[in-house]
Amino acid sequence: MSKLVITGGQRLEGRVAVSGRKNAAVAMIPAALLAEGTSTIENLPDIQDVRVYQDIVQHLGVQMERREDGVMEINPAGFSCTQPPHSLVKKLRASYYLLGVLLAKFGEAEVAMPGGCDIGVRPIDQHIKGFEALGVEISIEHGVIKAKARELRGASVYLDVVSVGATINLMLVATMAKGTTIIENAAKEPHVVDLATCLNTMGAEIRGAGTDIIRIRGVKELHGCNHAIIPDEIEAATFMIAAAATGGDIVVENVIPKHLDPVTAKLRETGAEVEENGDYLRVRGNGRPRAVNVKTLPYPGFPTDAQQPMTAFLSIADGTSFVTETVWEGRFKHVDELRRMGSKVKVEGRTAIIEGVEGLTGAQVQATDLRAGAALIIAGLMAEGKTEICGIEHVDRGYERPEEKFRSLGAVMERV
Repeated sequence: MSKLVITGGQRLEGRVAVSGRKNAAVAMIPAALLAEGTSTIENLPDIQDVRVYQDIVQHLGVQMERREDGVMEINPAGFSCTQPPHSLVKKLRASYYLLGVLLAKFGEAEVAMPGGCDIGVRPIDQHIKGFEALGVEISIEHGVIKAKARELRGASVYLDVVSVGATINLMLVATMAKGTTIIENAAKEPHVVDLATCLNTMGAEIRGAGTDIIRIRGVKELHGCNHAIIPDEIEAATFMIAAAATGGDIVVENVIPKHLDPVTAKLRETGAEVEENGDYLRVRGNGRPRAVNVKTLPYPGFPTDAQQPMTAFLSIADGTSFVTETVWEGRFKHVDELRRMGSKVKVEGRTAIIEGVEGLTGAQVQATDLRAGAALIIAGLMAEGKTEICGIEHVDRGYERPEEKFRSLGAVMERV
């Protein structure tokens, strides 16, 4: 097990390039298995979740070649197994996309319940509801989801809650179902649109991605494609917050500024300067931030994945901030660790009340999940003295070479 050791107090400056979107990558890899030919996926981030997915699909008989330039070629010619290894499936949340792919390809699947970060109750009932509407029979036995369909038929599905995972899974299975599938109250996140773009390039007929109603007309066959994954707006948000938190001046390259509008707006409220220009954002911190209120919402609202880094930043704000988490009820586990560093935060229900302090002090802390780890990195960069972050393997799930990128901006940080 490794840890990050950060010596805080350094002003971050320079340019940093954002990698491909984690949540798009872990949907694009299984999507490529639907094709009858080879697909080339570009801008693939070198993160642990992608490595695990690569291991899973290779166990299914798929031929894969990954190059150092972030390009992966996927040839599903040998794809025949409908039971991915349980030990690997339980390592990441997005493994449930294999259900949609296996059902579309073979009409049956046996997939263990997914793993991923412990950030609260994360049911898959909306996935199951959608599958059943399309003619799938499902049972769960000893933690394994068993699904079978004599024939996949298009249907109308209304999601009771906005679910990115369910929206993507239904898109995957509906691409090859007979007739038309309509997903209402669909998620509108950028990586949902990115996946639809990829599937359409493969020959699917998907309309309405990015709105709350998506229509999919099933086709008999998909072909391989070339597709470049969109930039990761959460990695970009993390560097933007780090710039403001350290009073720094950072140019965040390879971004789609529109995807970052809610983060940009909140940083400007705190007093930071944010300049948009084409495919980059420049963020400059201006001393101690002003307190602001944040409420997470599905896209295009403030992203839940940026809440924890923002909470860390607001711990040094002038005044009292209120951060309300509406998406995942277990997403304040980083608060106890921030308190070790001198922050004054208390949680009441789904709201964190943050009484800003003038500064933090380095301490030994534990990352409990991916974005909690990012929050503690932000805190460590702001703090006086050394901060040791254990559980850094959580950060590796979603950030590519984090210590190298931060060091390139002037951070004093090493992996031990």
